[in-house]
Amino acid sequence: MVDSKSGSDHTDSKPFSIVGLICLAEALSMTGFAAYPAFLALLRDTWSISNSEAGFIGGAFFAGYMGAVPFLASLTDRFDARRIHAGCCLLAGFSNLGFALFAEGVVSAALFQALAGAGLGGTYMPGLKALTDRVTGPRQSRFIAFYTSTFGVGTSTSFLLAGWLGRITPWDWAFGLLAAGPFLAALIAFFGLKPLQRQPSLHRPPGLLSGFRVLADRAVLSYVLRYGVHCWELFGLRSWLVAFVIFGYGLSRTVDPIGATEAAALINLLGIPASVLGNEAAGRFGRTRYISLAMAASGCLAWLAGLAASWPWWAMLLVLTLYYIAIMSDSAALTAGLVATTPQHQRGAAMAVYSFAGFGAGFIAPLVFGVILDIVGGKENAWAWTLAFGSLGMGCLFASVAARARHPSSRARRPSDDPLR
Repeated sequence: MVDSKSGSDHTDSKPFSIVGLICLAEALSMTGFAAYPAFLALLRDTWSISNSEAGFIGGAFFAGYMGAVPFLASLTDRFDARRIHAGCCLLAGFSNLGFALFAEGVVSAALFQALAGAGLGGTYMPGLKALTDRVTGPRQSRFIAFYTSTFGVGTSTSFLLAGWLGRITPWDWAFGLLAAGPFLAALIAFFGLKPLQRQPSLHRPPGLLSGFRVLADRAVLSYVLRYGVHCWELFGLRSWLVAFVIFGYGLSRTVDPIGATEAAALINLLGIPASVLGNEAAGRFGRTRYISLAMAASGCLAWLAGLAASWPWWAMLLVLTLYYIAIMSDSAALTAGLVATTPQHQRGAAMAVYSFAGFGAGFIAPLVFGVILDIVGGKENAWAWTLAFGSLGMGCLFASVAARARHPSSRARRPSDDPLR
């Protein structure tokens, strides 16, 4: 027995209210998401830790996500994702409080970051499952794009709140206050969404420990691998973005025209329309072709962004914005493609594996970034930052080249390129 869609009165009559509630809950659950990246430079110096250690703490968040999501997302094939989402919002809130009260170095900070990541593991993909279980039909792809873009809203909000709170309170108070968002999200998810009726299914969902069998489907495997290199780039950039902007401001000897956290928030916000419009473009021009071009663009812009630290502040922020837009332009297209490719009864498992790959890459990328900084010359060396940025884009460049080798531009577009049309 598995959770299935309930009657049409629930899935079809109020799709916008359902999507709105789920998106609001997801954004609120993420108020603590960017707290550590916002305070990375401060905590690195306060705790006298290396760039590698600072990157490890940032990556621990994604390690927690990676460890939790195969189990939590797979549970959504058996139980109403609303319950899992609400419970993990509480976990995210308590992990932020724990960081505020007890973090005092690499080990303790990494532990609470990992718990926060596990909380996200039970909200992001289960939230998507709650949406796709309740809202079906031809507009589902567009609603998925709205939901995945909510991640950018949550990230930007977190950067803004962390920056504002950091100006008026110590960092530990800021972490504690940011825990309010996930607690409110738990109430919205649990009481705002109607429970789904359990109905018999003709298909048996994958076992919790055998969800990786969905990778036998080559289409699913392709989306999982491409999502992995996408997240390597995305989360590596998000983890170090504020620290890089601070470094760039120092090189230009400019009185901050806009705070580093505010700059990061605005850059993240501009990724939202890029993600939504990217999904629309993928449906029109061919999903495989579009994703390949987007990854080629972001992989090249990674190197340019790393070189921009010594440029005027406005040019640096412009290049970072273009880079982030390029990264986000295939985000919703990848996720919507996975959902359309995967049978209904396997979506929870597929989303679990998909997230495992993406956030596993998100665990390693910030650490590799910090290691490159330490090896090449340290946090004050512009060439070290350039190479660290370049490391973010290598996976997408390789994926783009591999895709072109498999699907030459001269070949007619296949129907599978556009599974959502």
